[in-house]
Amino acid sequence: MNFEQLGVIPTILTAIEKQGYTQATPIQEKSIPIVLNRSDLIGCAQTGTGKTAAFSIPILQLLYESPERKKHGKIRSLIVTPTRELAIQIGESIKLYGQGLNIRHAVIFGGVSQHNQVNQLKSHVDILIATPGRLLDLIQQGFVKLSDLEIFVLDEADRMLDMGFIHDIKKIIKLLPQKRQNLFFSATMPKEIIGLANTILTDPKMVEVTPIASTSDLVEQHLYYIEADEKKSLLIKMVKDQPNARVLVFTRTKHGADKVVKLLQKVQVKAAAIHGNKSQNARQNALRDFKDHSIQVLVATDIAARGIDIDDLEMVLNYEVPNIPETYVHRIGRTGRAGVKGVAVSFCDQSERAYIKLIQRLTKKDLIVKKS
Repeated sequence: MNFEQLGVIPTILTAIEKQGYTQATPIQEKSIPIVLNRSDLIGCAQTGTGKTAAFSIPILQLLYESPERKKHGKIRSLIVTPTRELAIQIGESIKLYGQGLNIRHAVIFGGVSQHNQVNQLKSHVDILIATPGRLLDLIQQGFVKLSDLEIFVLDEADRMLDMGFIHDIKKIIKLLPQKRQNLFFSATMPKEIIGLANTILTDPKMVEVTPIASTSDLVEQHLYYIEADEKKSLLIKMVKDQPNARVLVFTRTKHGADKVVKLLQKVQVKAAAIHGNKSQNARQNALRDFKDHSIQVLVATDIAARGIDIDDLEMVLNYEVPNIPETYVHRIGRTGRAGVKGVAVSFCDQSERAYIKLIQRLTKKDLIVKKS
């Protein structure tokens, strides 16, 4: 279905067409009419399904068409997301789809000076995209007022739980006006998340796409059973055998990510790491360099990588197999997108064999065992 059929206004349609999109993804097709109808929504969708546009587009339209539009300087939509990278990505979507609407947004997150963010807030801001900690800080300091809020979005709720933000989210919810529209997105629905959703939403419509257990048929899944000390040499060989392919490598820890980068740099492979100990600038620069092919390998931990959206990514490589099977699905979902084939490779040592069994039980797919 195209966006015009979903009731999207011409100004936003023009902006969507500029990005080269013609057909809505399933989450967009199901969500946009619900949001435009001002209903509460609970969306169960993974990263990479197009969910950012599924809420950005209708929010822009509702704010643009609303009689409350004359409320200059009032925050009318708040989008809360767990990581800086996701906040920036959502901000970019709002900017792209909101061309020509004169709706202003600001992105605030921790780990950097608040000075520039406060200056943005002092000017007229309709949509605020924020990570929980920095949002609460700036509310406490009096820079953020939410009394005129119309639409609240909680994005990546399960990741909020993983990162220990649920307490902060509950604090934020208490500060919101009672009358508002709520949009709630989560890739998985553990009990705590269902409980949280019940406290936020009023008579919500449920939208679910691509269950967490599914992996794309466009992704070839390869598995190498090797000794732990053989991983280094196999990684180097695979990367050097395909010098033009970008490879996103996953490790379980920040320390592990840094070790892999040092290993690759020693053999003249351009690589960088993104994880929680890296500064915001370092993470953004690494991601930009990877997207524009300035570096061949990006090494990431799971939390830092959530929300990474890279077109035509050739390979995802699990240097360490995740101990949570759903994490495997998230990782490999970053390749094989938009109809383009990709490869997911996992290195499995003796201590990780049980994790592979859990992954195969969840995905109901056998991985193709390769010899190193």
